[in-house]
Amino acid sequence: MTKPMVKLSEYDSKWEIQFQYEKKRITDVLAAKVVGIEHIGSTSIGGLVSKPIIDIIIGVEDLNDAPTLVSPLSKIEYEYIPKPELVSRRFFRKGFWGQGICHLHVCEYQSNEWKEKLLFRDYLRSHREAAEAYSLLKQKLASKYQFDRQTYTKKKEPFIKYIIEKASREIYTT
Repeated sequence: MTKPMVKLSEYDSKWEIQFQYEKKRITDVLAAKVVGIEHIGSTSIGGLVSKPIIDIIIGVEDLNDAPTLVSPLSKIEYEYIPKPELVSRRFFRKGFWGQGICHLHVCEYQSNEWKEKLLFRDYLRSHREAAEAYSLLKQKLASKYQFDRQTYTKKKEPFIKYIIEKASREIYTT
């Protein structure tokens, strides 16, 4: 099994269409179990370069109910990937290993996990200069860590944390 590569693409408006398609399929199989569903990650931010993977966050009432989602989601080609390091969310992937087309993050609705993912997305959507800085960082890291997706992801974390903290301060001071 080869390591997944970091390959960025220019923004594609079809990503929003793909999200809407996946959202409907997820909603159809999970029905009342989903409290919220949102498009997150770089593909959700117009004009931003991204790995062409649609990130979706699903909010549920209780994360302990996540095992009941495995079977219905598998019917629409989402595979549960156990990640013990993820204590406040569960992870599903659609597509072959290293070549996923969708990543599904399940967490409790309105939890810190939920709020931070949306806060980051919304801040970049409304602050073009921050989105451009993130885009430049991603391109630099993708060039340096093209064959090490794990390190690429890890190296983005300080910027993401900074933006979440900045966005939180702005919300609470206005």
